Amino acid sequence: MERFETARDAALSLRPDRPVYGFRPSVLKADAREFMAGFRGTTAYAVKTNDAPVILSALSEIGVSAFDVASPAEFEAARTANPQSDLYYMHPVKAQSDIRLALETYGIRRLAVDHEDEIAKILRIVRALDLDPADITLFVRLATKGHAAYELSKKFGAAPKHAVELVERIDRIGFRVGLTFHVGSQIEDLTTYERALATAAWVRSRVDAEIAALDIGGGFPARYGHDPKRRAPPPMPAIGDLLGNIHSEIEEWGLDDLPLIAEPGRVIVARSLSVITRVLLKKGQRVYINDGIWSSLSDAWTGKITLPARLIPDPARRAKRSTSEKLVPFKVCGATCDSVDILSRPFWLPENVDTGDWIEIGHIGAYSLSLRTRFNGFYPDTFVEIATPYEDEESGVEGFATMEPRGGMLSAGE
Repeated sequence: MERFETARDAALSLRPDRPVYGFRPSVLKADAREFMAGFRGTTAYAVKTNDAPVILSALSEIGVSAFDVASPAEFEAARTANPQSDLYYMHPVKAQSDIRLALETYGIRRLAVDHEDEIAKILRIVRALDLDPADITLFVRLATKGHAAYELSKKFGAAPKHAVELVERIDRIGFRVGLTFHVGSQIEDLTTYERALATAAWVRSRVDAEIAALDIGGGFPARYGHDPKRRAPPPMPAIGDLLGNIHSEIEEWGLDDLPLIAEPGRVIVARSLSVITRVLLKKGQRVYINDGIWSSLSDAWTGKITLPARLIPDPARRAKRSTSEKLVPFKVCGATCDSVDILSRPFWLPENVDTGDWIEIGHIGAYSLSLRTRFNGFYPDTFVEIATPYEDEESGVEGFATMEPRGGMLSAGE
């Protein structure tokens, strides 16, 4: 992997006509360490967020040894990065063949359920393999309510009374039993964690069974940009402060005696990756770039997330460029022939952006690689290493790079 100090250096050196990913391993490791330092329990990285080998290997290098996995491919990816890793199979709905693979081949002993039929599937495999149920923890997934970019309880989770029944059934069979919830991805309402913990406490208080552990899932928000024409979001707390608030709520609800697990993904990996795209065409107030929702940018579309971006002007086109650098909103169109391949949020870029310029789009580490497709034959897969964090670069012309304030700190331009 070639290494550059800044994304601008990479763009001007390579002059790429295809998207180039800028991987910042130092940022990834710093954000992972920050989370692990602030969380009292086991940090199980959510592999679905970004399963690239360079990501998983870098996390393993700094001591991440537990992974939240959902499929055989994720089992393999995690164990390739760390053969001794502890795998948490927290997908509530699983194929029987995958359950057997998890238990027999990968030695997984922690699984999530939200229905009695899922318990029955697991029990059949446990008996067929002659395993002791007491060595296996089944986590009952609780339904939650709240606001997130992706709300998950519409698909998964047992209502509180149903959860009580599931806990008691699991305990009677002889499995160890845990409680878990997942408040969604990129949580907007931080009181959602409080409501989920209240539900966990309610369930625990109504069962005659020992609860072995509490998995608080993911949802921890990452920093992105914001549209200057929209109301600025409230300052996002630093992750240590957010985790401190969650720990206080855990104590408040009497759950602090339980071993804790968390499944962070976005908050760890978002800032570690950017993509350097090229402007294929400027058409009025539209720019057409060589990436889009079917490649690296689906999260910005489905989650309506505002990604920070900066213009890297092509110096070879300086002579024909207009002098106006006034920031104006441009609708961003992707590379495919699909008419829905248009980002849901504009990029505010200098008015003199032109065909052939590059735009570095930051904070795409979450879900960009996991969700990219080969639609229309477009599939970005070139990586370079960038030393400078996205926020610290002074090269390029700031456009949609105004960052959400975090922990009471305001970024440049605020």
